[in-house]
Amino acid sequence: MQINHKLFSKRHSALTLMLACAFAASADACAAETDVSLVMPGGISLPGQIYKDSLGDFLDQASLERPSRPSTPRVGLVLGGGGTRGAAHVGVIQVLTEAGIPIDCIAGTSIGSIVGGLYASGVPLDTLEDIMRKNKVLKAFVGLPIPIKVAIAPVKFVPRALGIKRFDGLEKSTRFKRFITKQLPEDRRNIENLQIPYCAVALNLVNGSPYAFTKGDLALAMQASSAVPVLKRPVRMDDALFVDGGVICNLPVKEARTILGANFIIAVNIDERFTEQPIEEFLKVGSVASRIITLELANKDHAAMRDADMVIHPKVEGIGLLSTKPSDSIKALEAGKQAARNCLPALKMALEKRGVRLALSDDLK
Repeated sequence: MQINHKLFSKRHSALTLMLACAFAASADACAAETDVSLVMPGGISLPGQIYKDSLGDFLDQASLERPSRPSTPRVGLVLGGGGTRGAAHVGVIQVLTEAGIPIDCIAGTSIGSIVGGLYASGVPLDTLEDIMRKNKVLKAFVGLPIPIKVAIAPVKFVPRALGIKRFDGLEKSTRFKRFITKQLPEDRRNIENLQIPYCAVALNLVNGSPYAFTKGDLALAMQASSAVPVLKRPVRMDDALFVDGGVICNLPVKEARTILGANFIIAVNIDERFTEQPIEEFLKVGSVASRIITLELANKDHAAMRDADMVIHPKVEGIGLLSTKPSDSIKALEAGKQAARNCLPALKMALEKRGVRLALSDDLK
């Protein structure tokens, strides 16, 4: 089959423009400063249907027959991307740990890689909850209000006019990386030193493959995994160029199985549910781009969810991907707690059938 390269190029240009509209309300592609090549942390590169049925707070697929199921369960927690909605991940983890559900390894994309990495490094859950309630992660990530960034974006074309080649993106994520590094215990700033085996997933633009970081600088891996196209500049490491893993692998179930060795997957999907909307909704600025992104994520995550044993899907509708409102973060946090509580009876039953002994036997009150 021959590829129409002109059509392919136009389609991807359109997707880039839609991302710009959704994240910046209105924006032209902006030039970005050439990054200093960084040493790439160790990792693994992997070659990479419409979500029709509405999903409740959780989906129990633990009874499905899966090939070569090992006798010793290894529970993997998979945390998907979704910006501000990522506070729901903290709520889910709180409920799971209080219920004695073991977490043997964690795979995350974008905000999922950030929450998962902080938890795997030993940051106390109370501290994580405080960070999320005050929406500190997104505030550090967004920095200046996006309309201001868009307004000053044309200035970034000046160096290009002088012949200086630069990557596309409104800004670097170095300030965000410094914020993340400060949250990490000093002796656990490398992935191989974490309390829980972990990987962060990003997209390598050079070869078009997802890349799972399994060694090296944890904050750098998080920065790469959450480098939203157009809004953030790609992160260059050696001969690779990384952007947000959500572009290709928003819910890294396969990575948890193949790289971390998990054989019982609890996946946390923080996408909005794709439901029918009144036509008047599309009169709002950015609504069409937002709708397309919701559909794209639903399509990507549907296939991943089918390979998970349990899917927890908090009700995060109405929470913007890049909202810096603490009220949105708190809403997501509570939605995560509620969805996990609703999941507990089925989850405990599934794990007990696998021979997993829970640390606590009483249900959450």
